[in-house]
Amino acid sequence: MSQSFSKYINVNGRLLDLSYPQVMGILNVTPDSFYARCRAETEIAITNRARQILEEGASIIDIGAYSSRPNAEHISAEEELNRLRPALKILNKNHPDAIISVDTFRADVAEVCVKEYGVAIINDIAGGEMDKKMFDTVANLQVPYIMMHMQGTPQDMQLTPHYNNILKDTFLYFAEKVQKLRDNGLNDIILDPGFGFGKTLDHNYELLSHLEEFSIFELPLLVGVSRKSMITKLLGITSDEALNGTTILNTIALEKGADILRVHDVKEAVQVVKIVEKCRNK
Repeated sequence: MSQSFSKYINVNGRLLDLSYPQVMGILNVTPDSFYARCRAETEIAITNRARQILEEGASIIDIGAYSSRPNAEHISAEEELNRLRPALKILNKNHPDAIISVDTFRADVAEVCVKEYGVAIINDIAGGEMDKKMFDTVANLQVPYIMMHMQGTPQDMQLTPHYNNILKDTFLYFAEKVQKLRDNGLNDIILDPGFGFGKTLDHNYELLSHLEEFSIFELPLLVGVSRKSMITKLLGITSDEALNGTTILNTIALEKGADILRVHDVKEAVQVVKIVEKCRNK
């Protein structure tokens, strides 16, 4: 799918070209993220995981210190930063040129990460809903902002997800927030439909089936379906068995306009991008 709008974002003074889909590798410095193989809490584990992400071909490392799986334990901003600081120091030391994204919904955490550790992108699962200072903060920082759609919070989002119309409701959510961010002077905005966040199985697949319609916003689109319950529940498998399903959904997402794939399995996602792009350019 080709679009005429700009697909470049400014990351620490460099332009990242999203006209060729990019892969974002997940590095969780948490003890309870749903997929254990991408958790890294020790210096050795963080070092090894970061190296793996980059060597397998990802252009972005997305580091998270707050588990957002359903019913996850809520931790303080202090605890989140206590987990992030040593990990970011390791990344800056070993991979000073790497593009780092921090997965946080807290404005104060975002500010520390950008100002003290040179983080290039803020990835907010709450779209500013869990911290009203977030929009002003990212606008002041002038960093690309990934805005995800979520109904509720990680603690309650899967209790009773309900929409009048999942597509219209999500579009209205983004339209309002994109306008606020633009009014604040932020240009680099990336949309994430939030698969698995306050959505039933049917909601997730309805969003995916209409993914190409998000092009109306003329903004880059991030898709994160890696090993999620929309795969495991449908197929009756565990997250450890969900690589094949992830690859299938990533392929569909690319065909429908995804610009960034956020994944646990970088090598396989990079292969998907190469194959889809080869077919697209024939």
